Amino acid sequence: MSQLTRHRDAIYSVHHLSIAYMGTDSTAWLLKELPSEFHINKHQNLEELQDFLDNQSILTLPDVILIETDSEGKCFKYIEKIKKNPLYRELIIVLIASQEDKAWKASALKSKVHDFYVMPFPIEHLIERLHFLVKFKLIKPQLSVLANSDVIYKLPQMKRIFDVVVSAICILLFSPVLILTAIIIRLDSKGPIIYKSKRVGTGYNIFDFYKFRSMHIGAESQLEDLSDRNLYKSDEQSDVEVDDSKKRTTFVKLINDPRITRFGSFIRRTSIDELPQLFNVLKGDMSLVGNRPLPLYEAEMLTSNDWSQRFMGPAGVTGLWQIKSRGKKDISERERKKFDNFYASKYSFWFDFEILIKTLPVILHKEKF
Repeated sequence: MSQLTRHRDAIYSVHHLSIAYMGTDSTAWLLKELPSEFHINKHQNLEELQDFLDNQSILTLPDVILIETDSEGKCFKYIEKIKKNPLYRELIIVLIASQEDKAWKASALKSKVHDFYVMPFPIEHLIERLHFLVKFKLIKPQLSVLANSDVIYKLPQMKRIFDVVVSAICILLFSPVLILTAIIIRLDSKGPIIYKSKRVGTGYNIFDFYKFRSMHIGAESQLEDLSDRNLYKSDEQSDVEVDDSKKRTTFVKLINDPRITRFGSFIRRTSIDELPQLFNVLKGDMSLVGNRPLPLYEAEMLTSNDWSQRFMGPAGVTGLWQIKSRGKKDISERERKKFDNFYASKYSFWFDFEILIKTLPVILHKEKF
């Protein structure tokens, strides 16, 4: 068993995804890289794919349709056609492009597909995305917000320009701090300097989230044992999920977290641990201001239409709930989610600017938990 397969099995429970694939040899290589539990029906052209779908019942339809784009645009016309069929309109559709093409990307957005990948790309990103989309579809089949999430939201151009300029300037200004922090982390405890975790941002998009490591190795495995220290413990029935007869709240923030290293406590208190997220902003994964991207285990619990709205706004380094919770140790998860939904529906350039200005005193007076 390969290291990638073991990694996938550790993250996801086995689910036999059914995929209907249509493509040429240029994209067929990725089929060999998909997990063995994926059941793949391979088709050479759109006519074969359609014949396959026509012979399926509602119980045997594939979970995902994976299609390679073509220069003639036939795939986009095909997608438009199948979306008009009530039997097919809820199918997850992902496009694979053999090369960068702005026209293809524009057509993909217009077609409202669930995702669009340009080769080459890390195959594990596609695997995680498919698992995530199908998992939410099984939990909430009529979650129309999720089905269109990748194409409804588009970062305003001014906001993106502002993000790129400011994050680049900040990286240059804070470069001495970044370098010094990296050296101290290396000397302080064993483990990588940068902690990377999978986070869910705008439109349920999954990306690698960067922070300076502030915890000892193996911290994630201790999370369940420390659940009694969670700041967001809640008795609100609508906000918890029952798991093995235990209530589990959506958000996690531990009081007096014993997993934090000596230097980690300092960089958390000063928010220095958040500085690597400037590179996330520069890459376009996040914005400077928005709703905090959530870990997979938290995002999985926000499946109702009421709370999925938070994913329709930009993911950010700082946001509304951070400044609203200033001086409050007992902010509930319901309050936090309401702040997230409010920002997603009301954000603007000047609103972002106001949040950025108010973030500075919050950092300077950051509570120590």
